[in-house]
Amino acid sequence: MPRTRYTHPQPPPLSQLPGAAIRAVLAEGYSTADLRRDALAGLVVGIVALPLSMALAIAVGVPPQHGLYTAIVAGIVVPLLGGSRFQVSGPTAAFIVILSPILVRHGLAGLLVAGGMAGVLLLAMGLFRLGRLIQFIPHPITTGFTTGIATVIGVLQLKDLLGLRPARVPDHFLERVWSYVQARHTAHLSEMSIGALTLTVLALLPRVTKRVPAPLIALPLGAVTAWLAHRFLAGFDVATIGSSFTTVIDGQVLHGIPRLPPQPILPWHVGDGLPLRLSTFRALLPAAVAIALLGAIESLLSAVVADAMAGTKHDPDSELLALGVGNLLCPFFGGIACTGAIARTATGVRYGSRSPFATVIHALVVLAAVLLLAPLISYLPMASLAALLVIVAWNMSEAKHFLHTVRVAPKSDVAVLLTCYALTVIFDMVVAVTAGMILAAFLFMRRMAEVSSVQLVGEDHPHINLELPREVLLYEVNGPLFFGAAERAMDALKGIGRRPRVLILYLGAVPAMDVTGLVALESALARLKQQGVFCIIAGLRPQPESVLRKANVEEQPGRLRIVATLDEAAANARAHLASRK
Repeated sequence: MPRTRYTHPQPPPLSQLPGAAIRAVLAEGYSTADLRRDALAGLVVGIVALPLSMALAIAVGVPPQHGLYTAIVAGIVVPLLGGSRFQVSGPTAAFIVILSPILVRHGLAGLLVAGGMAGVLLLAMGLFRLGRLIQFIPHPITTGFTTGIATVIGVLQLKDLLGLRPARVPDHFLERVWSYVQARHTAHLSEMSIGALTLTVLALLPRVTKRVPAPLIALPLGAVTAWLAHRFLAGFDVATIGSSFTTVIDGQVLHGIPRLPPQPILPWHVGDGLPLRLSTFRALLPAAVAIALLGAIESLLSAVVADAMAGTKHDPDSELLALGVGNLLCPFFGGIACTGAIARTATGVRYGSRSPFATVIHALVVLAAVLLLAPLISYLPMASLAALLVIVAWNMSEAKHFLHTVRVAPKSDVAVLLTCYALTVIFDMVVAVTAGMILAAFLFMRRMAEVSSVQLVGEDHPHINLELPREVLLYEVNGPLFFGAAERAMDALKGIGRRPRVLILYLGAVPAMDVTGLVALESALARLKQQGVFCIIAGLRPQPESVLRKANVEEQPGRLRIVATLDEAAANARAHLASRK
């Protein structure tokens, strides 16, 4: 029986990773009509990204221009080097729960340096072609920490939505929530009214029409309403970007965001500065790992969503490489950590994006807004931006999907889901993903032990029809022989009721075997040898055959025979019995 050889397509060489999406688009042909569609999509996404980038930066705790600079730099660099045609990169809500504690502990310089370190890690992930490994993270883990992050983001917006003025800002979620409770007496009706107005428009306008991005209406409406109320209603006052953030440029204090493009800087010199010592990098490494891990997961998930919407296929290694370059460059222009933004990417696809040029245009739209509209942007109320983040958190949580999974999923998956959710809220995403992966690995081992087995084949077997002498027993191994499953499966050979003269061990249903499975099989073969049983192994598939060959498990006359098919095994069994008469 001829052996089937399993082959996998070879990945492209490293030299072809940068700019994989751009090359694919240009190879197919890029027309003027495509450019017009990209320009329209880029304009819409840029309008959506403008307030979001500021709101996300503010939620982290940094001035809003750092979010804008991230959208500009990452929006140009990542799509030109990446492997997704539609990916929109920039600051995202998922990073808030990671970046905010870094800012509290290490300052703005530490935040920027940690982002650069994450860029190096992402570059390494792309060069070592780890992009496809992201698919091995179980769905309950990604759902759990995503919903947990959304919960944290949504709850933390209560500060600006209610106008709270807490005495301190702790870096842990539960402590921060308690500080809000203690500051409940500082709530302002004016902030609540503007936040409620913006939230209502953001929630209801998409039900009326989706042709106009809701933030384009809701945020200016909130700003105009707040300005008019401040002028005509005594005591009505709300915090705005202009009143909350100041920048000193050449000795002059500027309120709001500066009318300047991203300027080259040394990130470790920003703010109070950060000494470039080994101890500094050691302290920031856990944060950098968290940024890189979350950035990789979210970016590749976003690329998958875009592929599903547009019917395309992205290159995950090229995308990680580009994301690494983007995160490495952003800190040198004042930008915080960046990744693929699912909502903005989906918006681009819906509005006709054709290529990465749409993402570049979106970045140029944000840059133009910084240079031309900075004075007007300073009037945006903080409560309106908080309302925008509440909507983002709600969409990110996928609450219906979360509850549906809790209702219908197996109990083990629900345990992983709820564990990741709780750990994300109470601790952080790194703890949640680490614990979730460990728990999922143990559950996987248990499931493998349940599906892997060795069974005696009788005459009533539906697929194996062989007439064998009474002195011959046929055992079939089902499922992979992995750790946690191999020993339990091979234990069936210990309790053979009658001792046969020949035992056929059929491994045609074993797709893979690890070293634990090898040791269990070797132990079983040794026991059969001691009992004087002639063993025939049949139906080896390529991977188990390779494992046995490397382990020097070879044929032994009168003891062990390895054949390709069951027919050969039966013939060898009869020949062995005939030779012993």
